[in-house]
Amino acid sequence: MTTTDSFMQALQQAEQTGNVDALVALHAPDVTLRNLTAQTWEGQDGARAFWEAYLGAFDRIRSEFTRSQENDGLGVMEWEATGQVRGGHELAYRGVSLIDIEGEQVKAFRTYYDSAAFVTPVSS
Repeated sequence: MTTTDSFMQALQQAEQTGNVDALVALHAPDVTLRNLTAQTWEGQDGARAFWEAYLGAFDRIRSEFTRSQENDGLGVMEWEATGQVRGGHELAYRGVSLIDIEGEQVKAFRTYYDSAAFVTPVSS
């Protein structure tokens, strides 16, 4: 099993259980994490904060990986997530996540996705 496979499996487990321990354990002590915001999370404490905030944004969420590949220290994952925003509307959105791998740990995580899915539709 590749580090990318382990990452995908740990993320799906975290989404199902709400427990991010196995996912955080895959991150290197000096990991950096970035999403579409200007913020960067650093270290395993930052990884825990990042993933807990991610799960906290939803009443439920499930990522399905449509394609993945790992080569020369880079893991690429295409995915579609479906669920419900915390206290709000259903959503489905797609994105791509990249992980830099050193040894068997995630050294950096970056994710790019369709943020329009988070905007509540306007009723007429």
